[in-house]
Amino acid sequence: MSGMSVLVVDDEPLARRRLTRLLGKMEWVSHIDEAGDVAQACQRADQHRPDILLLDIQMPGGTGFEVLERLPHPPPVVVFVTAFDHHALRAFEASAIDYVTKPIEPGRFRIAMDRARNAAGSRRQSDRIAELQETVTSLKRALNSRDKRAGEFWVKSQREYLRIAPESIVRFQADRDYVRIHVRDADYLYQESLASLERRLDPTDFLRIHRSTIVRRSAIARIKTAPFAALIAVLSDGTEVRVGRTYASGIRASIARPA
Repeated sequence: MSGMSVLVVDDEPLARRRLTRLLGKMEWVSHIDEAGDVAQACQRADQHRPDILLLDIQMPGGTGFEVLERLPHPPPVVVFVTAFDHHALRAFEASAIDYVTKPIEPGRFRIAMDRARNAAGSRRQSDRIAELQETVTSLKRALNSRDKRAGEFWVKSQREYLRIAPESIVRFQADRDYVRIHVRDADYLYQESLASLERRLDPTDFLRIHRSTIVRRSAIARIKTAPFAALIAVLSDGTEVRVGRTYASGIRASIARPA
């Protein structure tokens, strides 16, 4: 089967651009469509009936589960594009539908797309529906488990996974679509966007001070003033981070509040 259509669903524009660029190199992909949220994804899936769906799970205003549950019949073959941690990935590994993790490796992505292409050409409608139902159940269980471990941070370092103790984290710094976790003597790339991370962090422990920076409250050693009424946060590891104008009033209120 050739000339297949693909729908890319991800709330991050940069992530969509990366995926469409990779898809553009595949001669058998004839049409690429995009959606940035759940409502748009459901509408375009219903209108265009794609052969393959590239689906992010965690998005503002909803989740990829809602897209799965509202797909037209016969449903497309689904490839998950996810920043799930290694615990939750077991749910993907147990299902018949493939996945790729962020940051995306082109070789792994091509393998997943080749599998999806073959599946789109050979699987029966009943098989696809059964797979979707099984996968929704498995992934909801994994996501619930992940939410219970919201304070845990697992990162990949060479050939192993490391658990970063939350109390050792000084700051989170946006790194394109992902986040770089800074501890006192090292930093690690973490597979989640800063916006998504902020939604699950405890605001009593962490504070966003810039559009690209979240810091541990207890890691703020002092606040310096700069020209034009700007503020600079000096952290416990010696890092100086400029406070964004949007967040300056919150910082001033925090330091003015009695202990």
